[in-house]
Amino acid sequence: MRALISVSDKTGIVDLARDLHALGVGLISTGGTAKLLAEQGLPVTEVAEVTGFPEMLDGRVKTLHPKVHGGLLARRDTPEHMAALQAHGIETIDLLVVNLYPFEATVAKLGCTLEEAIENIDIGGPAMVRSAAKNWKDVAVLTDASQYANVLSELKAHGKVSDASRFSLAVAAFNRIAQYDAAISGYLSSLDFESGQRSAFSAQVNGSFIKLQDLRYGENPHQEAAFYRDLYPAPGSLVMAEQLQGKELSYNNIADADAAWECVKSFDTGAHGDPAQLAACVIVKHANPCGVAVGATALEAYSKAFQTDPTSAFGGIIAFNCPLDKAAAEAVSKQFVEVLMAPSYSPEALEILKAKANVRVLQIALPPGGASAWEKGQNAVDVKRIGSGLLMQTADNHELQWADLKVVTRMQPTPMQMQDLLFAWKVAKFVKSNAIVFCAQGMTMGVGAGQMSRLDSARIASIKAGHAKLSLQGTAVASDAFFPFRDGLDVVIDQGATSVIQPGGSMRDQEVIDAANERGVAMVFTGVRHFRH
Repeated sequence: MRALISVSDKTGIVDLARDLHALGVGLISTGGTAKLLAEQGLPVTEVAEVTGFPEMLDGRVKTLHPKVHGGLLARRDTPEHMAALQAHGIETIDLLVVNLYPFEATVAKLGCTLEEAIENIDIGGPAMVRSAAKNWKDVAVLTDASQYANVLSELKAHGKVSDASRFSLAVAAFNRIAQYDAAISGYLSSLDFESGQRSAFSAQVNGSFIKLQDLRYGENPHQEAAFYRDLYPAPGSLVMAEQLQGKELSYNNIADADAAWECVKSFDTGAHGDPAQLAACVIVKHANPCGVAVGATALEAYSKAFQTDPTSAFGGIIAFNCPLDKAAAEAVSKQFVEVLMAPSYSPEALEILKAKANVRVLQIALPPGGASAWEKGQNAVDVKRIGSGLLMQTADNHELQWADLKVVTRMQPTPMQMQDLLFAWKVAKFVKSNAIVFCAQGMTMGVGAGQMSRLDSARIASIKAGHAKLSLQGTAVASDAFFPFRDGLDVVIDQGATSVIQPGGSMRDQEVIDAANERGVAMVFTGVRHFRH
């Protein structure tokens, strides 16, 4: 048995080669890999000795040779293939270990030039991987260090790699080549040759996603569904969750859980060293927040969020941005919950939740934070499927700054009103349009979502507050888009709002500002709209 080893990432490669040698496997290698193995005292044959042809063109040509590809592609059960190998002095290669030049990491670096990108496009590696994977019945191909242990285990136990494992390795190999080629295509087709600048949207989109699980059904029982993650998922995103207990997640569970988690992690937390920050709780039903609040503790945040709309909270999704302790777990366990999410749970909390065996309990670490969307656990791009096509846009990751705010009324918001306005604005971003959100003292008081008319969203928010026996007197109101006429503003003021935050930008802004002055309320423009469909 012979193995050809040629890797860019040398993680674990010396141990693998040492174990293969101990099993009597002959080692062939190239360039830096061969040098490393020889330095470790392993007997290794340079690929140039096998081919009888030296590496050339700065290493661009070294394995593109019949004595390599013939050894990989020959079918052992086909006499004509084996006779051809014998006639040309070609020996079989039974194990291929290859990982590719780091193209993805190279183009991810700031300032990467086209020349640097091109030099990191692997040619010989993918060619060998394809050859070995095509001939999977006779050749095992390893493209990732995580595969080494299982292959070694099978070789030690049985003297060969099983058919099932070789097939699985071949599938993984073709997947890796597809991902690699997609990255090259995506980079090159996003590049403007004249300026050297990259577009956020390449001329061809080649998505790579990894299936996490098949789902029982989709949005409705007659639809099939599966759950996938990005090839390189952002830390702190839903796909990184660990399920600690409960039933299998459904399609709707996952969609609603994502809405809740994205909203709750937008609130600051003391997890990064600032004890003054507050715990936050978000309750979602049908992808809309039906209760959001902050408090000194997880219990306080939950209790306030639940007050907003206890009816809709039944069977909802609950997310916290802070550890869940015993007191909060006891409160949450009193209601019917589909999914519960938090960065961590106390042992006492987990013990309490065990009594609710069907509740899906997810643990997700908060993102580390940083300058990029990825570091904040956010998508950089959003995608919406349409008939035979896609709509793509940069994600709505805008974070409102004090400098963005413009008070447009004679009445100035008080510091407390400003806090409530900013809280309401943060929530409104996650409510389906048309969105109207009433807030006071760090909690939602009424949420109007998804109506064709902004007036109706305002009226529904008021109705919800009435059902929850919450007063809207003195509340702050956020509207995800501008009020096109004064009538929407009049509705929220009639319900008790004394301060309003909205994007502005309507042709009738002055009419709405005049109405706010007439009614004696403070109004702030953000200059940013948050439509969510």
